[in-house]
Amino acid sequence: MIGVAKAVELLSRREVLAEELVRQCLARIEEREPVVQAWEVVDAEGALREARRIDGLRDRPFLCGVPVGVKDLIDTKELPTGYGSPIHRGHRPVEDAACVRALKQGGAVVLGKTVTTEFAVYSPGKTRNPRDPSRTPGGSSSGSAAAVADGMVPFALGTQTAASVIRPASFCGVIGWKPAYGTVSLAGVHPLAPSLDTLGFFVRELDDVPPVLRALTGIELAPSPLRSPVFALCRTEAWDRADPSTRSAVEEAAARLARMGAEIRDLELSPALVDAQMAIMGAEAAVSLRRYAEADLSQKLREFLETGRAVSSERLRAAHELAARERLELQRHLAQVDAILTPAASGEAPQGLSATGDPLFSRIWTLLGAPCCSLPVLQGPTGLPLGLQLIARDDQHLFDAAVFAARG
Repeated sequence: MIGVAKAVELLSRREVLAEELVRQCLARIEEREPVVQAWEVVDAEGALREARRIDGLRDRPFLCGVPVGVKDLIDTKELPTGYGSPIHRGHRPVEDAACVRALKQGGAVVLGKTVTTEFAVYSPGKTRNPRDPSRTPGGSSSGSAAAVADGMVPFALGTQTAASVIRPASFCGVIGWKPAYGTVSLAGVHPLAPSLDTLGFFVRELDDVPPVLRALTGIELAPSPLRSPVFALCRTEAWDRADPSTRSAVEEAAARLARMGAEIRDLELSPALVDAQMAIMGAEAAVSLRRYAEADLSQKLREFLETGRAVSSERLRAAHELAARERLELQRHLAQVDAILTPAASGEAPQGLSATGDPLFSRIWTLLGAPCCSLPVLQGPTGLPLGLQLIARDDQHLFDAAVFAARG
């Protein structure tokens, strides 16, 4: 399956039809879905119909019919949206989420809904890691990451409140892109922790980022190659909880960038940011999901919400105050470097499907609201992918730094 940028190039010249691309996706899904199980619903008939409509236009929207997968946390008027819970099985929203409307206006074809964990929290769905089906694909955007990694669709939407784009991207070996907090509208996306929730996406090539970002936000990236970039290696308060092989891989990536001409600095952040993110996420989730208190929830989700309800007002206020101070401090740091380097996850995708892996290594960056991405440029001890996480002051700087970091 070709990526977004290449698809747009071929579609715009009519060297390939949107209907052909959709049929290629459907064929791949038919072949691999029994193993990967990335989809809640695939709308073959509707996608083909929309692709043919776009193919018949004289003046087509710029995406020209590129297929997309939409996380099942995101409302779609023409497809059921279950939010990863049996409570909402068969639910039909009255309108598309703002991000879905934006993609459709940009010329994307919605292929179907991808699996999410229960309300984007901890209880996993059915999806397996396409690199090794005995391992988790990560969460909560499990189906979107797996579908893109397995060549079922050129790109897919995800959301992140802790690590739900960056971690599955790392585990599945694709690019996960989380714009800055508030960049993409969350209207029509089921809330979890509104002061942290952020919409992102998965692609396979860095060239695919600009057209997707443009469709979602109107932001036009103007790539400008970095010649002597400055990167900050940030080990964070969680560094010692990464696998030794992960720590070595990230440090070797920094050394490789230095050999390519980059300046590498060390960066330390204030402690207690992980705890602040956990306090805010838990407390806000307890409010967002309170109407389900008597509903059919998993034990994991019930325990998570109980912990969130137990967060004191003093702890929550202190967490918000710390986050506000450190967001300003992070912007000061980011004004002096092109990007920060840090692990995307503690290690390779764990064995087993009963959990989605530890979100630890993205909690800080989600709390601080900066744009970040996971690049599949590292490798774990068994040969499975590891993501190198980059953080920058805005999407333009993040893209330029990612292009440099991916060169070697």
